Amino acid sequence: VPPDTRDPALRRLRNVVEEMAIAAGVSVPEIYVLPHEQSINAFAAGWSTSDAAIAVTQGALDRLNRDELQGVIGHEFSHIVNGDMRLNIRLIGLLFGILFLSIIGRNLMIFGGGHGGRGGRDNRNPIPLIGIALLIAGGVGVLVGRIIQASVSRQREYLADASAAYITRNPEGLARALEKIRDYRGPVLEVSEGVRHMFFVNPVSGRDGSALFSTHPPIQERIDRLRRM
Repeated sequence: VPPDTRDPALRRLRNVVEEMAIAAGVSVPEIYVLPHEQSINAFAAGWSTSDAAIAVTQGALDRLNRDELQGVIGHEFSHIVNGDMRLNIRLIGLLFGILFLSIIGRNLMIFGGGHGGRGGRDNRNPIPLIGIALLIAGGVGVLVGRIIQASVSRQREYLADASAAYITRNPEGLARALEKIRDYRGPVLEVSEGVRHMFFVNPVSGRDGSALFSTHPPIQERIDRLRRM
């Protein structure tokens, strides 16, 4: 979204982002729109406040009024200010590193047992056993890692909601945006499981429950907390 855009919806988005940047005390991030996505969602990306970017879906532009959009953008600014983007990238890297153990173990099992000839010492080859050990360790590690990732992500979402209410001074705007997401019944945003925790709501369903692997708190619980502020 360029600074000189004349599209009314994009102009409103830029104005809201610039206002939130001033309120949060950070520079204006790069602004992007996912033009073919009709669901209501957004995410922040980058390593620090100096290279941050915020993206929203076309559905958010079309379905949210100014107060609701401001609440969503305020939520994303909280992730920028609180360093959640850096944390998200580290969690992705950690999970991939653990998953890589499983990949190595699987390859050792497949390709590590073919040494030696008939009647030789194949039964003494330790490589397949090492592969099995790595495969099991990687699988358990990924399972535990995803539980930790989901738990951390849920708590950061609560914090971002509270920070957005503080920045905007209008928790009702964010609550109404969440209600629209809760009631949405259209196409969903399909993304890799490893990055779903970076979005404003679960991009697959928008109605993530409180299960062990849920990266977002239940939407109704988020709404209730906002309305108790």
